[in-house]
Amino acid sequence: MRTLKFKNNDEMPAIGLGTWKSGKGEVGKAVKIALNNGYRHIDCAATYGNEAEIGEAFSEIFSEGKIKREEVWVTSKLWNDAHKKEDVIPALKQTLKDLQLDYLDLYLIHWPVAFKRGVSFPENDEDYLSLEEVPIIETWNMMIEAKKQGLVKHIGVSNFSSMKLEELMEETDDNPELNQVELHPYLQQNDLLEFCSKHNIHLTAYSPLGSGDRIDAMKAPDEPSLLENDVIKKIARKHGATPGQVLIKWSVLRGTAVIPKSTNEGRIIENIQSMGVNLDEDDLKEIAELDRHFRYVTGEFFVTKGNSYENIFDDDDYKA
Repeated sequence: MRTLKFKNNDEMPAIGLGTWKSGKGEVGKAVKIALNNGYRHIDCAATYGNEAEIGEAFSEIFSEGKIKREEVWVTSKLWNDAHKKEDVIPALKQTLKDLQLDYLDLYLIHWPVAFKRGVSFPENDEDYLSLEEVPIIETWNMMIEAKKQGLVKHIGVSNFSSMKLEELMEETDDNPELNQVELHPYLQQNDLLEFCSKHNIHLTAYSPLGSGDRIDAMKAPDEPSLLENDVIKKIARKHGATPGQVLIKWSVLRGTAVIPKSTNEGRIIENIQSMGVNLDEDDLKEIAELDRHFRYVTGEFFVTKGNSYENIFDDDDYKA
């Protein structure tokens, strides 16, 4: 398994199990299947609503003794209603309680968007807090404090453009160690990849297979399918692989981590077996031509009339 190395020499496995949209009664089984089949990286978030079930799976797996806690990289994320300085640590401690863990390997600010406390999802402008009311640096300083307290080993962000990263980095000497964003052949984000590489910020790719199981309200009419793309299917046939395996290995070869989600045992195993797929230079050149700057997760669900978050993805390398 390839890994991404941090400054202190901690290593994050390049392929992890994503848990967004994994339902109750399924996600715990998926985590156990993944860990028992070689995964050592599980990606979670408070807003997914399933961390308590994942915690039960962790407890069961670690109590068996075959896999130790310190062998598994666990990521979680701070939801948007806990950005105020007094809310960050309590939110993190709730995540730790739900996951039945003493620490996280990585904790991320989920979005550069702030809600009022207790708002799981905004219905109107009044549900938001502006970035003037809760600057990102206020939240970030508490992420640093969480690291100092030993509650997390590494800290980062998610869904940040290079512009937003730059703005944050101007206000701190303790830069984000990782940025988790949507990345796949239709949204290759080469400028963001170059920016993060230059500043020693790792990238994790979410929705690497196109997130086809999103609810219809989040989908664009006639959105393109990555798994049905003719170039991807041709490359998969060439290597005796599946289109999903090609997409996952492409992310790994770019030097990013990647977190495909599945609750299906066969696909969970298939996804990690993508490490054995050997894409060549011709394959990579063909895939490079597929970039459409097309975003599956647009952030439009945060837009209510008049709020201050109408341009979440606000620089050229991050526009839909």
